[in-house]
Amino acid sequence: MNIAILAAASMGDMVRETGETFGFDVRIFLSQVISFVIVALVLRRFAYKPILQILEERRQRISEGLLNAEKIKQQLAEAEQRHAEILAKANAQAQKMIDEARESSAHIAERKQQEAVVAAEQIMAKAREASAIEHERTMTELKRELGRLVVNTTAKVTGKVLTPEDQRRLQDEAARQIAS
Repeated sequence: MNIAILAAASMGDMVRETGETFGFDVRIFLSQVISFVIVALVLRRFAYKPILQILEERRQRISEGLLNAEKIKQQLAEAEQRHAEILAKANAQAQKMIDEARESSAHIAERKQQEAVVAAEQIMAKAREASAIEHERTMTELKRELGRLVVNTTAKVTGKVLTPEDQRRLQDEAARQIAS
């Protein structure tokens, strides 16, 4: 056991001599380690955590913006589907009226037949016009809503207040993308 203690002591002397040869001082080393730990803790608390929090908030805003854009696309698809259904229904009704007019026209003079066809075509034209007006109104409403959402999302993501000119430019750009 004495040999182990002597070996450990001689090893400690050798380590101390090597450290002195290279200018190693335990007190300076410990003070540097403590300083490093303090700086690391301060940076972690006051720099790293706030930066991560800001990045997470930005990620959430972007995902909200993407969800809003997807919702608008879905609403646009639903509006187009409603438009197609209205037009199909109007065409079916008009076709039904035309067919009925043709059946009854076999019993009536040719002049009465022409009046019924004209009336049916007018109804079809009115139905198409009403459908087109409804489609245009829906598209205008969706473009306005998309423009508002794009402006709000852009303002949130960039973190700055947009000028009326910026808002108008973003709304126009979103409207062009929907139109195409």
